[in-house]
Amino acid sequence: MAEEVRFDALIPLIIYFIIIYIIGFISMRYVYRATKREGKGFLKEYLMSDRNLNGFVLAMTLVATYLSAGSFIGGPGTAYTYGLAWVFLAMAQMPTGYFTLGVLGKKFAIIARKINAVTITDFLKERYESKLLVVIVSLSVVFFLLAAMTAQVIGAVRLLEGALGISYEVGLIFFAFTILIYTIIGGFRAVALTDTLQGIVMTVGVSAVIFAAISAGGGINNIIQDMYKLDPGMISPYGTDPEFLTIAYVTSFWVLVGFGVVGLPRVATRAMSYKDSKSLKDAIIYGTIITMILLLGMHLLGAFGAVLLPGIESGDLVVPKLTTHLFPNWIAGLILAGPLAAVMSSIDSQLLVGLGAIVNDVYANIINPKLQRTSLITFLSAIIMGAVVFIMAFDPPDLMVWLNLYAAGGLKATFLWPIVLGIYWKRANTKGAYTSIILGVLSFILFDIYWPTPLGMHPIVLTLVLSLAGFVIVSLLTEKPPARVIQKFWGV
Repeated sequence: MAEEVRFDALIPLIIYFIIIYIIGFISMRYVYRATKREGKGFLKEYLMSDRNLNGFVLAMTLVATYLSAGSFIGGPGTAYTYGLAWVFLAMAQMPTGYFTLGVLGKKFAIIARKINAVTITDFLKERYESKLLVVIVSLSVVFFLLAAMTAQVIGAVRLLEGALGISYEVGLIFFAFTILIYTIIGGFRAVALTDTLQGIVMTVGVSAVIFAAISAGGGINNIIQDMYKLDPGMISPYGTDPEFLTIAYVTSFWVLVGFGVVGLPRVATRAMSYKDSKSLKDAIIYGTIITMILLLGMHLLGAFGAVLLPGIESGDLVVPKLTTHLFPNWIAGLILAGPLAAVMSSIDSQLLVGLGAIVNDVYANIINPKLQRTSLITFLSAIIMGAVVFIMAFDPPDLMVWLNLYAAGGLKATFLWPIVLGIYWKRANTKGAYTSIILGVLSFILFDIYWPTPLGMHPIVLTLVLSLAGFVIVSLLTEKPPARVIQKFWGV
């Protein structure tokens, strides 16, 4: 051990993890019953929870899945440096649930049920009728998600290491095995239910720590005045570095963390899994409120931390440092479950999306259309994916770092327009989808390397403009989609 283990902070976390295991084993009963259905019947339960999420569970799993280590560690850490300007910027993410469910919404769910889609790639396969497109999309999903999951695991284990005093190796085994076990045995139902628990833990934890921080600072007015004395830029809408937070960059950031999220498979999948229209409407309301509480609370905490706990060596440590500063260790341990919950809910959802790509999109759609032994293949694939992430987390290769850098942007560039135009534009065709994917991924990478702030904006904006233009132009210049596709998706 690198330092003394803080058992009083560790015990609440162990209790929390035990509850997570219990949810996994309860969900296992549904997975066991589904193994007798085999084929799409099994995958519908394992990857979609039989499409029966109610509004509250849908909202919590959507919020918990979207928020990640960046929302609880990196975001507040940046607010610690740039002040309230970064809090304002982060709030661009508040309507994420509204946009995801509003843009995809009822039509996406109806079509998914009609074509029996259990993954986003299922939808793309039926809409564009191309096996090659299925292979390209599935490989890109697995490729990018392995890197993203590994990065999330490393971040969470570093948090455990710093807050509890346990070694990196022990934390990795403890954390990685917990996620793998409840996800593998319980599938999407376990993920959705643990997401709900994790969303509640996050909300309670964030509320407790922000109220404690405001109290410790003598009220919001006092804290704001202290921030102004520290640096007037801390309360300016342009932050402490006006050249960084320009109006163009702030506006474009909304595309990255707001509208563009519709193109993330782990988020879009939620829009296929709700029970009925009432669940959809409830989820939009609950999701928007919970997202506002979590994002506002965590980023204000980061900004307030600049005066409550100045001199922290890294802004990323502001949340754990401030939590252990404000609360006794045993309460701090419980509150720190919030950031861990955010990471866990992102990883388990990414693991399920990766499994969907391997088992449903490649194995069931291409290798073995007769859908034999899908449950066995699913469990084996989950173990292999988990093992790869576990091994990479011990010693991350350079390629993993590179892939993770482009994971979110790459996935949005890959999926956003083929999904949205596939739902709402009858003229969208296969060649247009290919053009959009290739143009989107390549331009995002090239912009990031050679022109990181094109026209003063985040590169995702120009990337999505180019991929949209390519999609529309190529679709209009080539043949229309077959009449059977129009009939299947529009019934005309």
